Amino acid sequence: MNLSKLKSLTGDASFRKFYRFNNIITVFSKKETKKNLLIYDAINKILIKNKIKAPKLISQNYKLKSIQIEDFGNDTIYKIIKKNNKKKLIYYKKVIKLLNLIQKIKTKRIKTFLGSIYKVPKYSKKILLDEVKLFLNWYVPKKIKKKNQTLLKKKLILAIKSLINKIKFSNQTFVHRDFHVSNLMIKNKKLCLIDSQDAVFGNVAYDLASLIDDVRLKTSTRFKQDILEEYIKTNKKMNIENFKNDFEILSVLRNLKIIGIFTRLSIRDNKDNYLKLIPYAWKLIEQRTKKNKKFIELKTILDKYFSKQKRNKYEN
Repeated sequence: MNLSKLKSLTGDASFRKFYRFNNIITVFSKKETKKNLLIYDAINKILIKNKIKAPKLISQNYKLKSIQIEDFGNDTIYKIIKKNNKKKLIYYKKVIKLLNLIQKIKTKRIKTFLGSIYKVPKYSKKILLDEVKLFLNWYVPKKIKKKNQTLLKKKLILAIKSLINKIKFSNQTFVHRDFHVSNLMIKNKKLCLIDSQDAVFGNVAYDLASLIDDVRLKTSTRFKQDILEEYIKTNKKMNIENFKNDFEILSVLRNLKIIGIFTRLSIRDNKDNYLKLIPYAWKLIEQRTKKNKKFIELKTILDKYFSKQKRNKYEN
């Protein structure tokens, strides 16, 4: 394939590269090929099977580490909102409707384009803990003196395990795992979902936490509360107290993970543009942990080791 004829697309944090030609997206992935191509398409198949708009596979050349998929254009919800902030609430309400549809998905197995069967994994406590360890393994060494790292990591792991054990809901819900307005698009007036390769069966609160406490888009506390209430209004049979508990815990754990991921992207992959989002991730953590009893242990540790100056400073 002559790449010079293809238009390169930017904005993805994975090992994938995207090219556009004749309204078709060609996806290359030299690393983590199985996840970024085979599993990516398998999850898209599950979404499409359940009447969720996701990129259809056009062709595959797995030996050459590429697939061709449907092109949804450039109109992410993020871009639309940035251009016209007045439409924000309207679009978020549409997104909540889509989330409710996604959470009804029961399909756990799907045949891949290679003929194998892919089983959607469960979002176990171990996976959740391993993800938060990205904060410990990448961000902590960047900010904390070496002699203090071992003790800090031990304290954080104990606090994080305690929080994970406070989670109420079991892993029964289809979770996109990166559900935010940059991964939602509009084509022919319909919402479309992209970047779905990490989907799991997990906690019902996780995707809403991703959407509301999105590090890429700053929104007011009032707006966050409005969207939370909009979701709850459409799920009245749920135990609301337990849901809010899990929502808060998962939001904090997710944003710790994100800080770790963004630091890794800079150090390992020379992708420094995500570092500027770290101070807002810290702000989101602070908003959820402040005056919240279940976070006292974690907040005490974070406040001791990570000053406001450290949280607001980002560098490559």
